[in-house]
Parts: sequence; C-alpha cells; structure tokens
Amino acid sequence: MAQDRKKEDQLQARIRDISQFYKDNGRMPSFSEIAESTGLRSKNAVFKLVGKLEGLNVLSRDKKGKLIPGSIAASVRVLGTVEAGFPSPAEEELLDTLSLDQFLIQDRNSTFMLKVDGESMSGAGILPGDMVIVDKGQTPRSGDIVIAEVDGQWTMKHLRKRGSVVTLMPANPKFPPIKPKSELKIAGVVTAVVRKYK
Repeated sequence: MAQDRKKEDQLQARIRDISQFYKDNGRMPSFSEIAESTGLRSKNAVFKLVGKLEGLNVLSRDKKGKLIPGSIAASVRVLGTVEAGFPSPAEEELLDTLSLDQFLIQDRNSTFMLKVDGESMSGAGILPGDMVIVDKGQTPRSGDIVIAEVDGQWTMKHLRKRGSVVTLMPANPKFPPIKPKSELKIAGVVTAVVRKYK
C-alpha cells in the first residue's frame, strides 16, 4: 500500500510539473522538456508517462504527436445557474468542473485569438478590448461573424451572402456595409467573445 501511495504521489507531482509548465509558457512541453522537469532520464520513461496521462485524460496527442492539454488545463468549478430575469433563491451546489479551453475551443489546432479594436460590432456585443476566439477550420455561413481580408484590409463583420453577392455587415449603424471590390479572403469564423471586467 505504501508503495502504491508513493507511486500515486509521484504521478501527481509530475502532473503538477507539466501543468505548471503549461501555465507558465502557454503551451505544452516537448518530450525532452518533460524529462527535464520531471527528472525522468530516458525517452522510454517519458513515453510511458505520457501514455499513462493520456489514459487519465490529463493530456492527449494530435495527429502529429504534439501534446494537447486535457484536464491539465486550468478548470473552474461550476456551482449552478443564476437567474438573469427575476431574482430567485439560489444555493451553491458543485455541479461540475469545466476547463475554459474545452468550453470555448472546438479544435485547438485551427483556433486563434484576436483583440478587438473599434466599435463596428458593438450591436453584436463585441466591444473594444474584448478578445474574440476564431476558428479558421469552420466553413463560414451567411450570418456568421467572420474575420476577413477585404481588398487588402482586415475587418470583423457579419457575413451576408445573397446569391453570388457577398456583403460584410457591421453591427453598428454608424458604420457602412462593405462590398469587396476585387478580393475577399475569410480567415475564420468568430466562435466566442471573452471580456474581462476587472
């Protein structure tokens, strides 16, 4: 039993080491960096550790073998729901834990973030200083908010398609619609907005 407990403590310590690396660097470590941070001396030992962590859903690997955070990404407790209409009694109840990465991002490899500048999308609830999460792997549909390069200039607008006519629509009446004159490239679809109040 003592031996099993020691192995479990050692595994938890290695998970903490990898998690700390992820938090400090904003990326998962390489296999050699895992060896360095955990004190493992052989590649085989690192591969065994990664395999065990995959089984625990702590991390996973993409098609190229690159490590992707699973539950190792910081998670937040979900304590219940809150009424946004009329007030109602509420009790704190731990429903689940949720990784913001898992909640906001469908495909990590095709996702990037941009900081918003300007007020043309304020009617859609996207304000200056917000961060938008963009998925370049999604097929843009009419009505989506997209990041697009129009005639050499970058913008974020609602995509409107009517037949072969494409218009980029603002969500603020102070700004005009944009119709591409010669070139339109859509870089991705906005899937989420992140706003920090404090």
